[in-house]
Amino acid sequence: MLWTRLAPDPLNGGGMHRHRVEVTWQVATDPRMLDVVRVGGTIAHPGAGHAVSIRVEGLRSDTWYYYQFVAAGERSRIGRTRTFPSFSSTPPEMRFALVSCQNYEHGFFAAYRDICRQQIDFVTHVGDYIYESAANPNVPDERRHTGGKLESVDDYRNRYALYRLDPDLQNAHAGFPFLVTWDDHEVDNNYAGLIPEDNQSPQEFLRKRENAYRVYKETMPLRIDSFRRAKTRIYRRLRFGALAELFMLDCRQYRTDQPCGDGTKTLQSCPAMIDPSATMLGVHQEEWLYRNLVRSRANWNVLAQSVLMMRLDLGALLGPNPPLNLFQMDTWDGYQAARDRLTAFIAQNHVENIVVLSGDIHSSWAGELKCDFSNPDSPTAGTEIVCSGVTSKFGRVNDAEMQTIVSSNPHVRFFDGLHRGYALCTVTPHEWRTDFRAVTRAESPIFSVPAADLPLFNLASYAIRNGDPQLTQV
Repeated sequence: MLWTRLAPDPLNGGGMHRHRVEVTWQVATDPRMLDVVRVGGTIAHPGAGHAVSIRVEGLRSDTWYYYQFVAAGERSRIGRTRTFPSFSSTPPEMRFALVSCQNYEHGFFAAYRDICRQQIDFVTHVGDYIYESAANPNVPDERRHTGGKLESVDDYRNRYALYRLDPDLQNAHAGFPFLVTWDDHEVDNNYAGLIPEDNQSPQEFLRKRENAYRVYKETMPLRIDSFRRAKTRIYRRLRFGALAELFMLDCRQYRTDQPCGDGTKTLQSCPAMIDPSATMLGVHQEEWLYRNLVRSRANWNVLAQSVLMMRLDLGALLGPNPPLNLFQMDTWDGYQAARDRLTAFIAQNHVENIVVLSGDIHSSWAGELKCDFSNPDSPTAGTEIVCSGVTSKFGRVNDAEMQTIVSSNPHVRFFDGLHRGYALCTVTPHEWRTDFRAVTRAESPIFSVPAADLPLFNLASYAIRNGDPQLTQV
């Protein structure tokens, strides 16, 4: 999927008015666009914000390509992308960046600058690509949102344009294919299905969600048939040869409402968190995932999704030897029966090398997914890797609180809330390695530091061996 948008005035609706514009495109094997192997044309429609998505077929597998668009006498910059290895091949390595939570107002996208320097195959984005909040008057002009809280199609288009004008994010899109799924801020904080966080009427929120989904469809590199018949299905699977099967999951559109009014609740005060009818994925997506996990013959089975899956008992925050278990309802802890179904299915069907990729929590985690989190000796169904926010803050106070609860969650092998950045994953048939790349401390005055000067370094590295979900520090 190749993408562009015609927008001479990107922050004010695009500036193309109501004109239909012919767009041509070409794909080549070299960065100078001399060896052209595919060409075509299409129309940029005003109803789609003059965004264009092209599905190019007939390319060789496991190959890097270059592409360019031409419209109204203007040429786009040359982009680079790649095809995946064929299903029957066993590539020696797969390397990618895991990112999430890039609040424009919280700092520069220096993580993407580092990503562009890496030799990777693709970027996996697990949500919060934009933030829907109104402009914060206390943020410097150079990183302030434009406009109020997002509601209309134009609002969402202008916000995506603001983010895409960031040079580091733009360079990353021009350099690598992106595998994407959404979380909540692409629409509204902590929404669940058709239920908003705030007091909007069902009709108002449905209209807002439709506008947000429409612009996400316009802006992100997704297969066109994901949106057939006005449906917005983004869960899907992709194969990187026989090395990995990647399941891109949707944890927002089909979930039931968070129990007990959302927020942080104790199990004793909110037994609904273990309701077997509660669902994170919805019936159809859950059945689809189970069916395809059983069929998978890949070496690694990767579940890319938005929110923390492992149990995180926050009870230690209530004091020493707390009598209560405390959980965050917006994560899988609010849907514990659904999580238990998934881990039990994995264990009973002997699906090996499960790696869950998550974001949302603005901090870095590595942990083991237990079949019974109350028993540290219970079987481990898989491993979870959680990337920090690209910019979104966690903070020193929250970090200190979380450090107090890690010991009461023995399945957690690594946690850090002081740094922002991303996770760099290197996968071979024998080993999965994750390097947590750190940009800067979350409480630093980031706006006074040019993006180019922010140092990046390996904060920590963890590995998983083929057939053994136990995490080992490298």
